[in-house]
Amino acid sequence: MGNRCRVSKLCVLCVVLALVSVATIVILWTVALTGSGGDDVTAPWNRYRLPASLVPEFYNITLWPRLSRDPETGLYIFTGQSVVQFECVEETDLILIHSNKLNYTELDDTHTTRLTASGAASAPSITASWLQPQTQYLVLQLSGALSVGLKYQLYTEFTGELADDLAGFYRSEYEEDGVRKIVATSQMHPTHARKTFPCFDEPAMKAVFHMTVIHPPGTVALSNGMETDVANISVGGVSVTQTRFQPTKKMSTYLLAIVVSDYTHLTATQDDTLIRVWARRKAIEQGQGDYALNVTGPVLDFLQGYYNISYPLSKSDQIALPDFYFGAMENWGLVTYRETKLLYDPVTSSNGNRETTATIIAHELAHMWFGNLVTLRWWNEVWLNEGFASYVSYLGADHAEPKWNLKDLIVLDDVHRVFAVDALTSSHPLTSNEDSIVLPDQITQQFDVISYSKGAAVLRMLSDFLSESVFVQGLSSYLSHFAYANTDGKDLWRHLQEAVVDNKVSLPHPVDHIMEPWVLQMGFPVLTIDTSSGRVSQQHFLLDPESNVTESPYSYQWVVPVRWMKAGELQREVWWLLEKQAVNVDMSSGASWVLANINVTGYYRVNYDLGNWERLFIQLSTDHQVIPVINRAQLVDDAFNLARARLVSTSLALRTTSYLSQETDYMPWQSALDSLQYYYLMLDRTEVYQPMQNYVKQQVTPLFLHFKKVTSDWSRVPEKHTDQYNQVNALRAACSTGVPDCLNLTGTWFQQWMDRPQHNMIHPNLRSVVYCSAVAAGGEAEWHFGWSQFRNASVASEANKLMSALACTNSTQLLSRYLSFTLNSSLIRKQDAAAVITAVAANRAGQSLAWDFVREQWEYMFTQYGVGSISFASLITGVTARFSTPAELQQLEEFVEKHGAAGFGPAALAVDQALERTAANIKWLQQNKQEVLDWFNSQTEHH
Repeated sequence: MGNRCRVSKLCVLCVVLALVSVATIVILWTVALTGSGGDDVTAPWNRYRLPASLVPEFYNITLWPRLSRDPETGLYIFTGQSVVQFECVEETDLILIHSNKLNYTELDDTHTTRLTASGAASAPSITASWLQPQTQYLVLQLSGALSVGLKYQLYTEFTGELADDLAGFYRSEYEEDGVRKIVATSQMHPTHARKTFPCFDEPAMKAVFHMTVIHPPGTVALSNGMETDVANISVGGVSVTQTRFQPTKKMSTYLLAIVVSDYTHLTATQDDTLIRVWARRKAIEQGQGDYALNVTGPVLDFLQGYYNISYPLSKSDQIALPDFYFGAMENWGLVTYRETKLLYDPVTSSNGNRETTATIIAHELAHMWFGNLVTLRWWNEVWLNEGFASYVSYLGADHAEPKWNLKDLIVLDDVHRVFAVDALTSSHPLTSNEDSIVLPDQITQQFDVISYSKGAAVLRMLSDFLSESVFVQGLSSYLSHFAYANTDGKDLWRHLQEAVVDNKVSLPHPVDHIMEPWVLQMGFPVLTIDTSSGRVSQQHFLLDPESNVTESPYSYQWVVPVRWMKAGELQREVWWLLEKQAVNVDMSSGASWVLANINVTGYYRVNYDLGNWERLFIQLSTDHQVIPVINRAQLVDDAFNLARARLVSTSLALRTTSYLSQETDYMPWQSALDSLQYYYLMLDRTEVYQPMQNYVKQQVTPLFLHFKKVTSDWSRVPEKHTDQYNQVNALRAACSTGVPDCLNLTGTWFQQWMDRPQHNMIHPNLRSVVYCSAVAAGGEAEWHFGWSQFRNASVASEANKLMSALACTNSTQLLSRYLSFTLNSSLIRKQDAAAVITAVAANRAGQSLAWDFVREQWEYMFTQYGVGSISFASLITGVTARFSTPAELQQLEEFVEKHGAAGFGPAALAVDQALERTAANIKWLQQNKQEVLDWFNSQTEHH
């Protein structure tokens, strides 16, 4: 406590210093600090991990963001001052603390830092200090060693740019009633806290943060803790507001959040927790925050019960930002969101938008315990954090919206999605070697579909075979035991194993033994069941069976839990496949069919002997509902992918869609449309396109008529959540294959809106598909109308629907113009640039335009947009999705060679995957094109 009073005096001093002409700051920008880093490769400052000698205890930080441009430099800046108290736990004469893009104010003639010791002790003096940009350190060499057991304080004053790069402390802009407004906000995760203040920026370096924010009068400052003291003060003749916050709990730097805005909010309470939802004034007035507010309480309630631990903080703030790179960020006590993710407008948002809001709130709040209260020691196990929150988000949202049946959708949205990536040789294990993840780009790369979706799928499988009650018991003891500390995956297995023993659960092996092959090797197995003999075998599933795969410590073998049914009857016990192959006599089924991986609770695919496939086809065509709905979706997805891996014929895969003319459920339809999407990507520029269109049109017409009937000619909304989704599928597939009724319908609706722009009568659920269909069928007038509506949209989700639809036009001239807009952030926000380019690439007419555009503009985007503001990984994946010719592979290789030296940052993995995928696509096309053409032709001839 001793230095608290000194800090507050310094705080005002810092404000005065901050007012000193920015010219001095600019000089600081260019002047190197005293001393020099030296070129010693082995020196501690050239290593990317902090030494273990110092442990932070707390920070006292004051930040002052300027919400208007500095008249001299034209830049937006922030100034700050920080004290960090740390304990020396190993003797050292060196202080390394993270710092990136900050400029320090000289405190006396020589140094930019001041070091003091607690109590009566004295601190050694600083002999040299410099910034080491490569490893992002501020380095301080001392005249003597720090003493073990003593505590020291390091004081600095600094300036940073409040840039629009969506990383660290940055600015977001929006327009309200014709006035341009600035929000100062933050994204510290994963390694950007060091861009905001000097700090020990590693997840295990937890500390308490005492925050003070100085901001313009009339604005509101928010941080992780509750505001405790808001005062209007004058500094050097400038009137400002100073807000202090409750000290945070002990937490990692990446969870710190600061926002200064002209926002307003809604309030509720849940038990003793204050819940607030913050957004632009207009958005709150229009009721766009109400749904989030109503869902948060029940979700928090569910999670407290689920973890059996009370919510650790006094308040839960959630705020919607106009510019935000991720969907949301779980800062403890102040969760930041993209507007499209948090806000729900009852008039214009769809049920899909509503589901997104419910699940993302559940995802972020799940982190308040798993991630924030208990944090991973290092970034090599990101999957535990993100996979867990992704899995639990379905449970939390399901509790808030019990009628929606959300838990099933994890199979489509996560399991099927990640299977596609995890079947490539360029995939990676869930847990990486700690030493292989040290650079900021390597850390960022960990936040991919493997960590989120495979993590969720594997945890769901674990919960299924342990039973949810045992899973939750182990989880709760793990969280209680490691509260406010750091862990690794082995700790979780240990606590789950204790719960297994407590509850006398019978497992073939201990939890860690079962789980490690799933976590420490990439990929997943395909089980092949021969129903004539009952023989079951497993092998590593690869989309390209000829590709070379890296060695695995487990030789690509897994311990596999199998839930299965026979002729419609579920078998009670889980059967375990413990070896490469085994015999299960009950599975030799004679004339009955066998179906394995019921409800896809296991993370694997299943193949059968041809006789069993035949029996399943007969069951589908006679009474498909005997097979559970998730497994109808599974049969389609598995068969199409087994065919791509050449384990079954392509004709067999296509046959799984034959029964669809009788199917009205969402999951099988979505699975089939996702599977056929690959065929469209590969074949929509060939002679197969028209026969394929004819076939899909024939299969979807009954579904279109079904929805026409149940909605009384499109005048009502289907009752069930998933039926609302499938109605959209029916329209999309019917319109895109040219069903005349569908085209007339969407064209008429859009024309009515163009005639009365103030009155959009198109139901929010159907807008995406109607807009796209009408823009595709229309010309310049429709496109320009869509563009003007996009520019004027006051609801982010509505703007998003229009933004996607504008890429549906068939006019190459309009598509080229639209692509060029992504280079101007006043037309398309940086956060949306990748989405627009990939949407154009997804359009048959736009594929080559988008690829040419990315090649021409790559350097500009890569340098100007910065890694924080555009998803380069999704850009590469999107523009190369259709690549299937040797010429395209050559272009891709040339592109990689041209930019290889500069590197691809967080897109490096996506580039490898694109090369691998393209090579596989070329092979697939050569082997399958004729068979696919013949099959589609044979299907439409019969009718």
